[in-house]
Amino acid sequence: MNPSNPSLPNIRIGQGFDVHAFGDGDHLMVGGVRVPHERGVLAHSDGDVALHALCDAMLGALALGDIGRHFPPSDPQWEGADSRAFVRHCSRLLAGQGWRVGNADITVICEKPKIGPHAPAMRAAIAEDLDIALDAVSVKATTTERLGFAGRGEGIAAQAVCLLVRA
Repeated sequence: MNPSNPSLPNIRIGQGFDVHAFGDGDHLMVGGVRVPHERGVLAHSDGDVALHALCDAMLGALALGDIGRHFPPSDPQWEGADSRAFVRHCSRLLAGQGWRVGNADITVICEKPKIGPHAPAMRAAIAEDLDIALDAVSVKATTTERLGFAGRGEGIAAQAVCLLVRA
């Protein structure tokens, strides 16, 4: 229990989801890593679905709104922004309220590109930005068996869940 308020637990759980359509480009940013691909994504920032889903999970765990509230696409300062900065910002927001990410689990949903070869670098980048142990970050991928927009190769999605613990 929370010593300052015994009715509140010392953990919170958040979940997030993000999707971007493919567009012009020669790479994707996924999990903070540049992944070669024959397409880019249509997005205001760098369009990193994994990190956007993670930010939404972090913010949601403390009922702080969503990534669009903190980094609105209507604000030109976020055009082309590095989503790793979003993760670090969200981490600072959590710390300001006495929380930190205990662990994060992210699933990237796409037919291509293959995420597995890049997952170790993604985990390392995320662990660094959250200042947590590498074994507290999971990045994995799945396909939709060629069903839906992801299966047709029209875009990429990610979902994330995180556990927050008292700092």
